[in-house]
Amino acid sequence: MCRFLVYKGSDEILLSKLILDPTHSILKQSFDSRLRLDTRRGQNNADGFGIGFYTDLKLGSAPCLFTSTIPAWNCTNLQRIASKTASRLIFGHVRATTEGSLSEDNCHPFTHGSLMWMHNGGLGGWKHIKRRLGSLLADKWYLGVKGGTDSEWAFALFLNTLEQSGHDPSACPPGGFGPTVLREVMKKTIAQINELTDSIPQSILQNEDVDTRSLLNFAVTDGHSVICTRYISSSKDEAASLYYSSGTQWVTRTSSPDDRQYQMDRKDKGGDIVLVASEPLTFERENWVNVPTNSILTIHHQTVMVHPILDKYYEGDPYHIRSSAFVQEKGLITNEKTSSGSQSPASIDGIRKTTAQSLFAGGLSPDLVRRSLTPVSSRESRLTSQLQTARHLASPPRY
Repeated sequence: MCRFLVYKGSDEILLSKLILDPTHSILKQSFDSRLRLDTRRGQNNADGFGIGFYTDLKLGSAPCLFTSTIPAWNCTNLQRIASKTASRLIFGHVRATTEGSLSEDNCHPFTHGSLMWMHNGGLGGWKHIKRRLGSLLADKWYLGVKGGTDSEWAFALFLNTLEQSGHDPSACPPGGFGPTVLREVMKKTIAQINELTDSIPQSILQNEDVDTRSLLNFAVTDGHSVICTRYISSSKDEAASLYYSSGTQWVTRTSSPDDRQYQMDRKDKGGDIVLVASEPLTFERENWVNVPTNSILTIHHQTVMVHPILDKYYEGDPYHIRSSAFVQEKGLITNEKTSSGSQSPASIDGIRKTTAQSLFAGGLSPDLVRRSLTPVSSRESRLTSQLQTARHLASPPRY
């Protein structure tokens, strides 16, 4: 699997402050991924990388893209470019192949017009749905696929769905397509992928032992709004990890030029910066909030909203506990980590239920309680995460 990063800010930031410098930057994650446990390749995401970012509008609305099959840690040009390039909206991706060969055509992000897309995960039963997915596409989207990844085919399906919804993906509207349009098209894209996997004949599923569970951590932007998903087509399993952080400044702890200890500062109730990442860029737990499994995250004008994806895999029970076995098997690990010790699953479940009951008594909604029940080693960190989640969920959209 892969790792990705999204930055959206009211001001430009040097790419190096996200990609190169932080303690656990995405470059560091290319060879030391802490939340991707893959017995095939250890902690490496070494099958290429890509950086996409938006420049001044006078240069056009399409993003600038730099991809390479060289491992990110070994690319001198990446360090040269990142230290001299700034942007308000940045996508970064380091790749560990699941589908498609090692080539620049298969490196994320993928772009069309003003749109940019990347993916961490995989489409379930891919070889059994690829032909039928292609048959859903108009010729221009079918022929526009240059590589061999399921991720790029999913992007083609998104573009096709956007067009069918009455919006020209090539139009590059000055204010973007709008967060509502992108969010609804993303949900329709996921629904179509689920329909394709559901239609695989039972005989094939049984004879070839096909796993139809899809891990769909997608990110898409039109240069104005950003939509991210943390999703798995299962009601019993956790999705691959995804976090976000927001604040007013992304700065080092000291003014020393050698300081790599970045942190997200919040000087007031507003937010000028939003980061979304497969893995946190720092080890400051209180800076990062888990995105709940099977949720869609929207960023518009630095306002963050998280909504559940309401389909047959949605689980509304706040006591429901998902298994992390599948994402660990796929070389990923869930956000939901239990503290060290000898607690059994039953005892952890009991703690969660007790916590949920106390939160209900405090007046929090069941959905917010479910989002907040993430066991961690520090009670203070857990409460901080809950308060951050509550603040963002309660913030009214500024559309």
